[in-house]
Formats: sequence, C-alpha cells, structure tokens
Amino acid sequence: MRRLIAYLVRFAVILVGYVVASLAASAFLNILVLAHLGYTPADPEPAATASLYFSVPFVALFVAYFALMPAAIVILIAEALGRRDWLFYALGGAVIAVVFLGFVHSVGDANFDVTATNARLAVIGCGMVGGIFYWLSAGRWAGSWRREPLPDPEA
Repeated sequence: MRRLIAYLVRFAVILVGYVVASLAASAFLNILVLAHLGYTPADPEPAATASLYFSVPFVALFVAYFALMPAAIVILIAEALGRRDWLFYALGGAVIAVVFLGFVHSVGDANFDVTATNARLAVIGCGMVGGIFYWLSAGRWAGSWRREPLPDPEA
C-alpha cells in the first residue's frame, strides 16, 4: 500500500512539474516576442504587461499540448535512470523542442512551420527553460519512488 501511495504522489509531482515547465517555457517565449517587438522594461506599456496575464497561460496550453509525448519519454527515461541533474533536463527540453520543430516541419503547412533561425533558436531556448523549471519543481527527486522504505524502528 505504501508503494502505491508513493507512485501516486510521484505522479502528482510529475504533473505539477510539467505544468510549471509549460508555464515557464510560455513566459520565456512571451518575453522573447515582446523583446523582439521592442518592448523594454525601461518604458513599460500597460497593454503589453497586462496582456502577459492572459497570454502566458494561453500559450502554455499549446506548449503543454505539443510537448506532451516527447516530454513523457524524457520524463520516463529520467525516472527510470534516476537522473537528478539540471543539465539532463535542460538538454532534454532542447531535444523536446527539436522534436517539436521536426514535427511542425513535417506537417507541410507553410503557416505552421518555423523557418527563421532566430525563431528556431527561441523555441529551443524555451525548451531548455522548461526543462530547467521541470528540474526545479520535480526533477530533483527523480527515481525517489524506487527506494525501499526504511524499516520501522518500533517493529
């Protein structure tokens, strides 16, 4: 019974970590887009800052949707190997972003394809930021469900 509870708790932590990673990648992408459009913190525009409250969670839905399957594979590998270092998750996020870029290129829709080099690098950077935030929220305890519980000293 303890093992089942440990599995369920770890699964919940993984889900929370995935939500945090999606929000972080979305926030990073929004900041990059605003910077590209000329928005600077020195001259804040109320419309741009207020729009972040809506656009970050909205874009995070798309990030979470498109990254789900490759992220699940990276998370399973990390849990099976017990990887707890931030670099593994940052590189895993970059791999997830490259898989996404390959997917959108293979779809063949010219409006959906990311062709500009700066945009591709921005997507890969967002994947790395998402991976680091996943590590911060859930990855530091990867594989913890596999440890045997300590024996009860009272027994």
